[in-house]
Amino acid sequence: MKNFQKILIASNNQGKIKEFKALFEPLNIEILSLRDLNIESHPEENGLTFIENALIKARDAAKKSGLPTLADDSGLVVPALKGEPGIYSARYSDSGNDHDNNLKLLEKMSHLSGADRAAYFKAVLVLLRNAEDPVPLIAEGEVHGFITENIEGNEGFGYDPLFFYPEKQSTFGLLPPALKNQISHRNNALQQLLKKISSI
Repeated sequence: MKNFQKILIASNNQGKIKEFKALFEPLNIEILSLRDLNIESHPEENGLTFIENALIKARDAAKKSGLPTLADDSGLVVPALKGEPGIYSARYSDSGNDHDNNLKLLEKMSHLSGADRAAYFKAVLVLLRNAEDPVPLIAEGEVHGFITENIEGNEGFGYDPLFFYPEKQSTFGLLPPALKNQISHRNNALQQLLKKISSI
């Protein structure tokens, strides 16, 4: 862990930054955002998988910062929609804002019911020690649930108000952030990543 006193998060998504800061807080690792360092990093995410896109983001930010860099690529996967929105989760609608993305998903799922509304959040984390790191640490996490028929809740971001988590009988949009962080796909991936960090 001593190699990672500071980690840059390669994201401009303030919702993700906030979640990572909360998840790393107990570990005494300082989390920095691109904004903190006045770094512009908008690489073209032209990969076809979450892992490819996370690597693209991590390498670009690590090159520009010289710091160990963590990138996350995550999204919502609906098997009945052949994996949509998947890697396009953040830019699913024309506007790419959360509300419009949610409305588009509801519209595309309007004919689906029961088990066909099953979905899962997928997170892939890639940690580079430096921009040329040939063996990045990669971890994945998932959390499974269903898509509701209505937007429920104002907490979180992205598809949280549509994602019903059966174990809590609630959408992520209705859960307090601290509770969601404990069970999220991102936290699941982070726990895997921390095991890998502690073993090197």
